[in-house]
Amino acid sequence: MNIRKNKDLFMKNSIFGIAGFNIIIVFSIFFFVFINSMKFFTDFPIGDFFMGREWISLSDKYGLLPLFMGSFWVTLVALGISVPLSLITAIYIAEYAKPKTREGLKVLIETMAALPSVVLGYIGLYVLSNPIKEFFGLNTGLTALTGGILLAFMSIPTMVSISDDSIRALDKSYKEASLALGANKLETIIKIVLPAVFPGIFAGIMLGFGRIIGETMTVLMVTGNAPILNSGILSPVRTLTATIAAEMGEVVHGSTHYYSLFAVALVLFAISFATNTIADHFIHKSRKIMGK
Repeated sequence: MNIRKNKDLFMKNSIFGIAGFNIIIVFSIFFFVFINSMKFFTDFPIGDFFMGREWISLSDKYGLLPLFMGSFWVTLVALGISVPLSLITAIYIAEYAKPKTREGLKVLIETMAALPSVVLGYIGLYVLSNPIKEFFGLNTGLTALTGGILLAFMSIPTMVSISDDSIRALDKSYKEASLALGANKLETIIKIVLPAVFPGIFAGIMLGFGRIIGETMTVLMVTGNAPILNSGILSPVRTLTATIAAEMGEVVHGSTHYYSLFAVALVLFAISFATNTIADHFIHKSRKIMGK
């Protein structure tokens, strides 16, 4: 009996220690990024950074707006494609697919999530960019639209998995009561199931958004890397993540340019933290609903 208690105590302390270590790592990363970004703001006005309309490192112009707009356009395209496709797919898997079909689709979706981003980048370069260029009559196919399509493909597995789990976890009494009152299956799904599982679906969307905003290699390869403020989905853009990846390797250590990339990283950290906090809130809300 004492041996069992000692084992339980050891596992409890081990898990607590590992969790605490992970928290320390996260705070250490944040502290490192924060300290270096503050060094940038001692040399460069914070207002010029957040409201600056140009990012030209050779001219010491570090305006965030062109990079922010690049991320915005790519994210807008990705969410516009992935959200409806993920929702429809999750509904089909949870409510209409046969068991064998469902298992096959789940395996396929998990395989999609395992594809390396650099592979998708090559697909965008050599398969997707030319058709987009020819269809829209553009000078280049490396645009926000190209990057958004690929990021939608990358975020779909997360959204589908969480939405499917939320729908299947819903108490059957919701659907049974609706069907008993005369509603058909589609009406039940639209008017009863989806509103009931909305917190879980929204959590999946937010986690997918986190994957989109944090992706680096794919957007670095297929969006054209042009920090232009007055851009659109058919224009080359540069995202926040691509800027860090493209410039950190060649920047002079300790320069204003070097610290400016940490300031961009701090903005990304804040966005990711806010996204995961919102997603966590809705996941807990969804679990409470399912518990009832």
